[in-house]
Amino acid sequence: MKKIFLLLFVSFTTLYAGAQTASQHYQLTGKNYVEIKNYYLLNLLQNYAPANKLVGNDAVLVGLVQAKIKQLKDSLRANKSFGSIIQPLKFTEQEIKTAGDRLTALYKPGNALGLLVKDHLIPSGTYLKYDSLPPALMLVKAWEQDARAVNYTIDVYAGGKRPNFPDVDSINFNVYSKTYPKVIADGAKGIIKVYGNSKLFFLPSVNYALHSLDVNGRNDAGNDEPLIQKANKAAYERIKAINWSKYTYTLILVPGQGPDEPGVSISKGSIERCKIAALKYAQGLTPFIMVSGGKVHPFKTQFGEAVEMKKFLMNQLKIPENAILIEPQARHTTTNLRNCARIIFRYGMPFNKPFITSTDKIQSYYISYMAKRCEADLGYVPYTLGRRLSNTEQEFMPNMASLQINPIEPLDP
Repeated sequence: MKKIFLLLFVSFTTLYAGAQTASQHYQLTGKNYVEIKNYYLLNLLQNYAPANKLVGNDAVLVGLVQAKIKQLKDSLRANKSFGSIIQPLKFTEQEIKTAGDRLTALYKPGNALGLLVKDHLIPSGTYLKYDSLPPALMLVKAWEQDARAVNYTIDVYAGGKRPNFPDVDSINFNVYSKTYPKVIADGAKGIIKVYGNSKLFFLPSVNYALHSLDVNGRNDAGNDEPLIQKANKAAYERIKAINWSKYTYTLILVPGQGPDEPGVSISKGSIERCKIAALKYAQGLTPFIMVSGGKVHPFKTQFGEAVEMKKFLMNQLKIPENAILIEPQARHTTTNLRNCARIIFRYGMPFNKPFITSTDKIQSYYISYMAKRCEADLGYVPYTLGRRLSNTEQEFMPNMASLQINPIEPLDP
């Protein structure tokens, strides 16, 4: 059974890996974690100085941003609907194509864009689905993904478009109120003031997308970051000293269950799941428990599932802090598994060693049959299924495909 499990892992990883060389030594770089998680290429083009200079000096690309700012100013002067103000801030399909063509023309293997792809895009794994493409085309596909991700964010968190999970992810404003156009106009004026003279073709749009998330209180993608310097610091430091040959599993993953009532910090379901995981942890099969879950239920809750479960594990079940990892951004069971795989990879834990989920019986069996849901929501399955250990524990192998950014879930991309 174990041999079959490993063969499945190798074949499934190869299916998605292509020519990938995502590296566990690579650390995502940047200043704004919401931007890093959602639009990594655009983040790199700002912070990698040689590429910033190359792109910022291209006349065609500079012309794109100048035209966009002019359109935005004209829309504000016309004092039309808020939709008319939002439109120039998004990328049209023609703009996406024009920028893609210029990136192709500017790209050379040894220049700033070539090194950006070689030293950042590929090892980051954030655009893994394009890794089998020639590097120049991978760059263009990453740009197209980020551009459409920016458009999606603006549509939902400025335009009021229905998100994939409206009960928990919707806009915080009534777009039909008389005051809402002023909210949009004020944000657009702020973009002109700060980025009106920008030479980077994408800067006004990406910053308006980030502004839209911020005014909605929707910076969930950056919850508690940087984790390795904050909530996960003790456990992260301990990882370096672990003798992994002593353990069967990297960690026990505990998916959170949000409370239904406002003001309640932790649900009975999360408490029970923590107790089940603590019993399994006591068997010595793994050095870590990972609790996973963001600020999801009820709508706009102030309490993060993972944060509250960590408190319960430490205060009530006496699990030491350096044995607990938190993953405080997942909003669904699919991303509990995906984000777990990401942390295993980013933290340098063995990626060829399985982990287990420990939860209540109903969710445990749901997870075992969740592959189709993952395909629908993420475009891939972030794990390979292993053995069922009990009614509450299931074995999984992490899949490298998990590193791929999801461009239509800006709260947990």
